[in-house]
Amino acid sequence: MIRRMLIVFMMTLLPQTVIALTVGSKNFSESYLLAEIISQSLEAEGFQVDRRFGLGGTLVCYEALLSGEIDVYVEYTGTIEQVILKGSDRHPAVMEINSRLDRRLRILGSLGFNNTYAMAMKESLAEQLGITSISDLANADELVLALSLEFLNREDGWPGLASLYKLPHQPLGIDHGLAYQAMNSGSIDLTDAYSTDGDIERYALRTLKDDLGYFPEYYAVPFIRADMNERAVAVIENLVGLLDDSRMREMNAEVVVEGKSFAQVAASFLQSEGIAGREQADTQLLSNVLRNTLVHLKLTSIALLLGCLVGLPLGILAFRHQQLARVVVYIAGLMQTIPSIALLALMIPLFGIGVLPAIVALFLYSILPILRNTITSLITIDPVLKRVSQAIGLTGSEQLRYVLLPMALPGILAGIKTAAIISIGTATLAAFIGAGGLGEPIVTGLALNDTRLILQGAIPAAILAIVAELLFELLERLVVKEHMLLGELTS
Repeated sequence: MIRRMLIVFMMTLLPQTVIALTVGSKNFSESYLLAEIISQSLEAEGFQVDRRFGLGGTLVCYEALLSGEIDVYVEYTGTIEQVILKGSDRHPAVMEINSRLDRRLRILGSLGFNNTYAMAMKESLAEQLGITSISDLANADELVLALSLEFLNREDGWPGLASLYKLPHQPLGIDHGLAYQAMNSGSIDLTDAYSTDGDIERYALRTLKDDLGYFPEYYAVPFIRADMNERAVAVIENLVGLLDDSRMREMNAEVVVEGKSFAQVAASFLQSEGIAGREQADTQLLSNVLRNTLVHLKLTSIALLLGCLVGLPLGILAFRHQQLARVVVYIAGLMQTIPSIALLALMIPLFGIGVLPAIVALFLYSILPILRNTITSLITIDPVLKRVSQAIGLTGSEQLRYVLLPMALPGILAGIKTAAIISIGTATLAAFIGAGGLGEPIVTGLALNDTRLILQGAIPAAILAIVAELLFELLERLVVKEHMLLGELTS
């Protein structure tokens, strides 16, 4: 520790160019808070920090780190061992983990606390049923369980827990942040929790004793790229060992119970440790909404434009050939079968995180409605009109320009409108891969159980969809002949 502090001190005496680093986090409150602590520590030493918070789970963060899209995020030793390395050691050591990681990555020492999994339920219900340990759940099959989606499917989560404790329950999947609200309202009885969650205090929960010792150790460690700037590594290593379980739980409670911002809590912690934390100035609600809306419009507009540039010509070329049209629509339809968040995650190894993979994913989703409506609208034009246009001597391109496209225009515009509205909705998920937009406050709101933040993203997104609908109606009236609009309305 002393050696690292000396390195930092000596490096500050030398003229330095500003080095930009990207700090990531997962999409739950503790991860946001730890990422903010690292970010402020780096900024205090003169680094420029780009925050990519709220990334969607272990896979997204790991792939972003591996591809160099982020330089550091906080991971947990049990998660690295069980999920990333697919090992079985329940007490993995830092040196052992580093020896097995991809050579481009490594972890630093533990920040000091063990945020292991726990099963939690309302204290009052646990007292009423006499439940104190996970083993007691085997005889309480009437309980309604809802577990976070990652815990529900990972090997060190529900599958192994249910097998070891012989639990008969069939749990539902739910977002981690929403599970506490659902439990508080009585909709569910039990969920998985993190042992340092501030929500445990907030909702008066009991964490059940892991009497068979199932859960591994989950010590929080900075997960970094091996080629990370040495001075930055030294700054981060100054944080090693500063947090214990109790203090982490208190800091989490400051966020979720007292309503303080991540930046406020991080700055307060760093200052208490003699580190110059620097809280970012809060921006106004209106400026936040405007910034997120502009990013959202950028994502959807570019994706929609690309969808039109590809979908319209492809549809026009394919509609005369029935087999080709069927194959093209089928391939485009396959894109729609991939869940949105899965498609976004699949983009990371190819395009990293941020705006580019989000635009590519939205483009792929916009292709089908544009392509299908273009082909269908051209194919279903009255055959008599097609024969008449041929009889009067129009060439193929003239038929397309003067007869077919004008007749198909209402249907084509409907396809573009559908693609636009789909893109506006789907783009909210782009926040999970660091693309920003109106999904950003939604993701943060889910992590904090903050309805205000969720609405800060959801309401503008809904308004954008309505505005898009109205604009396309106006466009339709401007470019489509009136008698065709009347015919469409009366059909």
